[in-house]
Amino acid sequence: MPRSTFGGRHELGQNFLVHRSSLDILAALASSTTGPILELGAGDGAITRRLATTGRHVTAIEIDEHRARRLARVLPHVHVVHADALHHPLDAPVIIGNIPFHLTTPILRRLLSTHSWKHAVLVTQWEVARKRAGVGARTMMTAQSAPWFEFALRGRVPAWGFVPRAGVDGGILTITRRASPLIPLRERQRYERFVRDVFTGRGGRLDSIVRRASTLTSASAARALSEAGVTPRALPRDLDAEQWAALWRAARG
Repeated sequence: MPRSTFGGRHELGQNFLVHRSSLDILAALASSTTGPILELGAGDGAITRRLATTGRHVTAIEIDEHRARRLARVLPHVHVVHADALHHPLDAPVIIGNIPFHLTTPILRRLLSTHSWKHAVLVTQWEVARKRAGVGARTMMTAQSAPWFEFALRGRVPAWGFVPRAGVDGGILTITRRASPLIPLRERQRYERFVRDVFTGRGGRLDSIVRRASTLTSASAARALSEAGVTPRALPRDLDAEQWAALWRAARG
């Protein structure tokens, strides 16, 4: 395969998924959704071939122009586009892909700030998938997005399930847009700032951090935590989506 003008596999972060049971999981998750599908980073087409059997409209984007041309020849019923996942419109109801590990954060940020899709099925680093799904502890990005999206961990991909072998295991992460958001979308920017201020707040108990991140009094902050079912000694990473939403409703006054 000739070298892409964007670089080789190392520069493009290409670790192609070949783990059969993980491909089966991805295909099943895609089949549980409806509507056109957009695949990010089609590579050699291991996922694309599964999607092509669904009978749905599939658009597969691939940054390596040589692989994109070859895939278009092999799968003529798939709309293969030579494009960059960081710039191509995320305009399908279903987004699926084995995304380059080094681009996980910017691609996730694009997804979570785009309003045109309903379901995303992604292969990311194991720890990223685990944290985004709130297994063990939630990240600030997850907390900032949780009122509008639900995250779930669907499987683990061994490092040897990629070619070339990945440096770490992968994880299968699903993101679903909530039909009924916990917070109105018009409040998203203010809510995200509130979450950031709580996550980055220094010292003291959580009720003190929430008070400093809002206009609440000490008594009101303590009452808001109690009503949300959160102990003052909890950490921001311990809160679930409903608890964050409850704290925000109290903080916004």
